[in-house]
Amino acid sequence: MKPVLLRTPVATVIASLLAVGASAAHAEPARDPATDAFVLIPESPSSVFVDATATHVPIAPSLHATDSVFIDVDHDGHLDVVVSVEYGVNRLYRNDGTGRLTYVPDAFGTRIHDSEHVRAADFDGDGHMDVVFVAESDEMHQLWLGDGRGGFTDASDRLPAQSQGNGLAVGDVNGDGLPDIFVGSTGETGHSPDAPLVRARNLLFLNDPGNRGHFIDATATHLPDTDDQTESVVLADMDGDGHLDAVLASPAHPNRLLLNDGSGRFTDASDRLDLRVPMETREVQVADVNGDGLPDILFFNITSNNFGWDKDPQTRLLINDGKGRFVDETGARLPAHTFSSWAGTVVDFNGDGAPDLLVGAIQVPGFVPLQLRAWQNDGAGQFTDVTDAVVPGITVGRSWNTGQGDLDGDGKPDVFIGGWGTQARLLRTDLDAYKNSLPPMPALKPGVPVELR
Repeated sequence: MKPVLLRTPVATVIASLLAVGASAAHAEPARDPATDAFVLIPESPSSVFVDATATHVPIAPSLHATDSVFIDVDHDGHLDVVVSVEYGVNRLYRNDGTGRLTYVPDAFGTRIHDSEHVRAADFDGDGHMDVVFVAESDEMHQLWLGDGRGGFTDASDRLPAQSQGNGLAVGDVNGDGLPDIFVGSTGETGHSPDAPLVRARNLLFLNDPGNRGHFIDATATHLPDTDDQTESVVLADMDGDGHLDAVLASPAHPNRLLLNDGSGRFTDASDRLDLRVPMETREVQVADVNGDGLPDILFFNITSNNFGWDKDPQTRLLINDGKGRFVDETGARLPAHTFSSWAGTVVDFNGDGAPDLLVGAIQVPGFVPLQLRAWQNDGAGQFTDVTDAVVPGITVGRSWNTGQGDLDGDGKPDVFIGGWGTQARLLRTDLDAYKNSLPPMPALKPGVPVELR
């Protein structure tokens, strides 16, 4: 290739470049149309929450924020938010102590993944919180070790196997005091309703007591050899023997219960679940909803993966009968609905000590974003829809998995709601502190101009 001939005098070119540089140095910063030249008119709070998204969450209206976990990444005493992202780089939102979240770029590298869930624990025992993500399409699960100063180091090579990950839970399954990792796997081959499934195995990674923060693949020796197709996992003591068992939610197979013998070896006990109707379940939660001291099960369901009307998407509640079985008492205890729910969370939003529910709602067919639902527990396991009183009217989206924790220091849980291609939203509980954090509204009077700049 021939060199380009410079026909303009060198001095003229240099002078022009210096002029451009000087102009750029004195240029005003770019004005963000999302916040520029208007006054924020605060949304009305509910009796419980204020939707603080517009002022306290990085605005990313098309982000696929699939899950979140609240941890203090830098030991400043404030919970920060780690967000798993589908088809993007996973995110860290740092909390300034008032519940205002700031985006920290590249906290988890620069490579995109199809991350579906995130969980946290101090896996290597150094006193700092670490995080693990599971990925679906690229099948690259990730482990990041925290340094206690807000930084993370990629240690994904310590995870001994990969899969099409869709479920994730962390807990000490073998009683050695170390956090282990349970990955729920699926075998989807496409995104059409008739796409075949291939066999999928869940994964169990035991934390190596001789080398903490490294993991041993115990899948073959500790889990049933089955085609799992697992979308969500909860580890909880379901039979009262003091060991963490596993409740598995599936989009393709009946949901399952695995009992742990205490060494981390699981046996199928799914015959204890009263599964009365076919379900396409996207999330499972465990809570004692009726105050009898026994864990009950909630399955959050969809009619289809936005392919049209198929199965009944009604959320199902299975009550522990105290004899080892879980009986479906949905009809007598939960509000009836026809929306699909990719996720729901258990939170005591009215402070009465009984677990209430926040339920994601999406209209299918159409994949239409709807308002988040709030179901209040009377303490005996009877739930009433109190959405109008509890959820702000603006809290609308394709609600995905939810994280919770006290971000603003008022002692009550705030809620970060993921969104699939819609803005992730933050519900704060300290209504007065939030109101006081907003700039005053300017007074507009007839004929009197007001300058914002």
